[in-house]
Amino acid sequence: MEKVKLTDLIAPSFYGVHWDVQEGGHTYYDLYGGRGSTKSSFVSVELVLGMMQDPQANAAVFRKYAVTLRESVYEQIQWAIDELGVSDLWDAKVSPLGFVYKPTGQKIIFRGLDKAKKTKSIKASHGYFKYLWFEELDEFSGAEEIRTVQQSVLRGGSKFVVFKTFNPPITRSSWANMYVDEPRADSLRHKSDYTTVPLDWLGQQFIDDAEHLKTTNPRAYEHEYLGNPVGLGTNIFEFLEIRKITDEEIAQFDRIYQGVDWGFFPDAYAFTRSYYDRNHEKIYIFDENYVHKRSNAKTGQWILDKGYDDYVITCDSAEPKSINDYRDMGIPAQGAVKGAGSVEYGMKWLQCRYIVIDPERTPNTYREFINYEFEVDANGEVMSNYPDKDNHTVDSVRYALSPLYNRRGSSA
Repeated sequence: MEKVKLTDLIAPSFYGVHWDVQEGGHTYYDLYGGRGSTKSSFVSVELVLGMMQDPQANAAVFRKYAVTLRESVYEQIQWAIDELGVSDLWDAKVSPLGFVYKPTGQKIIFRGLDKAKKTKSIKASHGYFKYLWFEELDEFSGAEEIRTVQQSVLRGGSKFVVFKTFNPPITRSSWANMYVDEPRADSLRHKSDYTTVPLDWLGQQFIDDAEHLKTTNPRAYEHEYLGNPVGLGTNIFEFLEIRKITDEEIAQFDRIYQGVDWGFFPDAYAFTRSYYDRNHEKIYIFDENYVHKRSNAKTGQWILDKGYDDYVITCDSAEPKSINDYRDMGIPAQGAVKGAGSVEYGMKWLQCRYIVIDPERTPNTYREFINYEFEVDANGEVMSNYPDKDNHTVDSVRYALSPLYNRRGSSA
């Protein structure tokens, strides 16, 4: 068999992912990025190579629609087999689409998920389905559809490897973008783009096209080639940094801001705890309490149990009796200063700052900030007013930081 260097097939940015797969570091590999990042090429090589290393392993490759399989993932697997120099060891089938590894009878099958329940009929005559690959993840209906497939197919083996690849949709609120932001210990998330790929792999024309778009339409370039969800212009918060906030960072926060947006049902009660880095104009939101149908006594006790009576809590002043309930419990609560234009000014102030959100510590804050968008009227025009719905943590943070932006000399 002809020797092939994997470094000739796998881009440098994927070396670490390759070794993680080889060492069984994770079950799920979520690979996303812009055009030309070679993520699909990487998966096809790993899948073929992994099956040849494990005689019990089979693979199932999925796209949302069956009609897209032949000219995408099927051709990609064929490319990997050819480039690895093992074409004589594999039989290519076209009806139905598939590949068979001749020495053992292992199979690579292809399925469209026009109906996810079809996967219940997938069986392996030899071994088990160790590898799954969902290509163009964002085309699927959502995480529930993916779980349905995984629950049906990931059976009978001791180790599984599930690849999910996609180019991030333009909106942050897309389920696929939100999915890769959710922390999971069994998942490796890897973002890549064409700038980490050898020039001769892509060709000069690809580079020229990318550079032209970078010059003429930077926003489209950032989305298409760098794989960043830049939004459609309706995102209210453009400067969001979604990542883990460490205990070490929190230990350095020397001035805390806390807010409460009162609610019971159907509106939620929302408490948030934040830090403001004045030098970098950056807000860190690192704890929350987001509940329904809880009395002031219970939410107040939660604050006391957490020791969050260490700093003042700025609350929605529309409920002075609730503020007094907190004060009677020894909680340093105060009402937010309101007035004409206070909501608009506070929102503009927040919009001009970078906001760091940890989706594990504050999942509801993450969800609301990501999804908070300007509404569009019947004519397709973006409305300038701030929607008053699904924004309980947004209001809580706004109240918390209002002592900052209400000071004389502060500017939005």
